[in-house]
Amino acid sequence: MPFPTIDTRPNKNVKRRYVCTHIFPELTAVCPVTRLPDFYTLRITYEPERKIVELKSFKLYLITYRNVEILHEEITNRILDDFISAVRPRWAYIEVKVNVRGGIATTIARHWKKRQGDRIPPVQPRLEETEA
Repeated sequence: MPFPTIDTRPNKNVKRRYVCTHIFPELTAVCPVTRLPDFYTLRITYEPERKIVELKSFKLYLITYRNVEILHEEITNRILDDFISAVRPRWAYIEVKVNVRGGIATTIARHWKKRQGDRIPPVQPRLEETEA
């Protein structure tokens, strides 16, 4: 199944350093072991350079996973890799919180930075810490 392209827009504030965070609480995929649906909350935080993500295309990309058999670790890494290829940020952080299943809570997270010298700010509170 082909995935939609993650579109971008020019960053009109390229001389400013700021951070964007996008949370998608409706990410779903299929467990390749049980063939049952997995439900996730995704949070991606990044510092734009020349481009920013176009959110409608990113949502269409994310909902494509609905029928894909994929492990938690794989979906996290694949989404971040595709996001980096499209947006080319200074740095990015992804966190995928899996809805509790079988009594085990799971969160997968990954940092990425473009240049070794770039400083990634401290990670924001985890998703479960920000929920009321």
